[in-house]
Amino acid sequence: MIKNLLNSSKFRYLIAGGWNTVFGYSLGVILFILLTDSVHTAFIAFICNLISMAMSFITYKVFVFRTKGNWIKEYFKACIVYGNVAIISIVVIWVLVDLVGLNIWISQALTIFVTVVISYFGHKKFTFKARV
Repeated sequence: MIKNLLNSSKFRYLIAGGWNTVFGYSLGVILFILLTDSVHTAFIAFICNLISMAMSFITYKVFVFRTKGNWIKEYFKACIVYGNVAIISIVVIWVLVDLVGLNIWISQALTIFVTVVISYFGHKKFTFKARV
């Protein structure tokens, strides 16, 4: 049963997505706490997204979709997917924190749901052309 689960790219996507979410969320909160007095919220979100995108690409390529070669091509495709997701995330976080007044923890949590769905379909249909 465990072997069947690990052979399922959908299950592996959930595991990798969970890790990537915890990593990106934690990184965002930590960077916000450390840099908020000297750096604009949008720039903090930008830095967080760059680092998180690299982490996510590696986990999806190696662990989830298990594609061989094409590192550069797939990385650039992933950047297109994550670039669009990052723009949405950065704007939403900026609006929620700076304009609406929500704290960073709640703001980031709200963006997770939207970005997970967009990322999954972007990677499945574009980055890795996965058959999941």
